[in-house]
Amino acid sequence: MLQVLVIGAGTMGRAHAAAYASMPGAQLIGIADIRMEQAQQLAEKCGTRAYPSFEDAVSDLGTERINVIDVCLPTPLHKNYVVMAADIGKHVICEKPLARSEEDARFMIDYCQEKGVRLFVGHVLRFFPEYVKAKSILDQGGIGKPAVIRAGRGGGYPIGWNHWYSDFGASGGITLDAMIHDFDYLRWCFGEVERVYAKGLHGRHQAQLDYALVTLRFRSGVIAHVEGTWAHEGFSMNLEMAGTKGIIDYDSAKDSPILFKTRSNAATIPGVAVPESPLARSPYYRELEHFMSCIRDGSEPLVSAEDAYEALRIALAALASMDSGEPVLIDNTTPVITST
Repeated sequence: MLQVLVIGAGTMGRAHAAAYASMPGAQLIGIADIRMEQAQQLAEKCGTRAYPSFEDAVSDLGTERINVIDVCLPTPLHKNYVVMAADIGKHVICEKPLARSEEDARFMIDYCQEKGVRLFVGHVLRFFPEYVKAKSILDQGGIGKPAVIRAGRGGGYPIGWNHWYSDFGASGGITLDAMIHDFDYLRWCFGEVERVYAKGLHGRHQAQLDYALVTLRFRSGVIAHVEGTWAHEGFSMNLEMAGTKGIIDYDSAKDSPILFKTRSNAATIPGVAVPESPLARSPYYRELEHFMSCIRDGSEPLVSAEDAYEALRIALAALASMDSGEPVLIDNTTPVITST
């Protein structure tokens, strides 16, 4: 039985706590949040105890009772709590993005390695059934050689604790906080990104609106266009993969959200639709269950801390491109601005 302490009772804290509360082989032993009322409400719902701070939880529970610490806090707080968890020898699950800067992310990964604890990062898109299905079709050669990809997500502007999403220096806006999901997924599908070009409202937020359009060129030759918006009502996400033999089309706003069409010379031959039903357990449950399994048997996770680091580098390159108005090359060290 792996005993888990969740730090944070916000949106992600609630999702993670609910998953642990119903997960065989895991026990949710506490929820810590400075907003004690929210922590208590969530703790009561999940059948556990609430604490006003990380320190209070560790003091009361004792380090020997805690196996895993799950950090579900605003991005600027990730580093401190990951370090505190590693300092007491506990494995860490941290929500995405791993950090606000590349330097902090690298430090966190190296620090956990030095302390002998494992660090997992919540890039949950790899556990959504529609995206898993799309990658399976891709890997089986269903669309032939992939060429052009479109992905997007968005909805209304999020309102978080102390309106921290509105602090661009803290959240990184939609590009770093939300579109990083797509960056990670597309890198999983198509390999390393070599060039990033982006436009958006970066630095020009008005009335809690944000928008970005990012073009990624992969070393494989694939081109992807990723759109993110916090200027619309109703959340949705979409994905289109076009290749030499077919197209995968997914839109969460549609009744039949995923469609696979094979290409044909005869226009009268209809495409073949492949529907994908939602899983009985949420993608967050599947993700956390997978991380728990990796901790038990020492196996490598589907998404590693290094994967999270690379997704962060892509997001930061996009922000750099918005700043400069120029494309940004991603090499093996740091993004380099180029006008080519």
